[in-house]
Amino acid sequence: MPAKQHFDLPSDLSAPAYRALTDANISTLKQLSKYTEDDIRALHGIGPSAITKLHRALIEKDLDFNR
Repeated sequence: MPAKQHFDLPSDLSAPAYRALTDANISTLKQLSKYTEDDIRALHGIGPSAITKLHRALIEKDLDFNR
């Protein structure tokens, strides 16, 4: 049985933003940090508010978008 996947994306993301990330197989901040900010902005459902929330959450975990 596979290990239960850990989700640590911000809980205050909008449903479209959350869906955009999970549809792209991104469910953790560590996975998110492998992508550039431009990659994430290009996902349908990700707007400026989501980018702000994601950036803040990454910083709290000593992570950042890939450069």
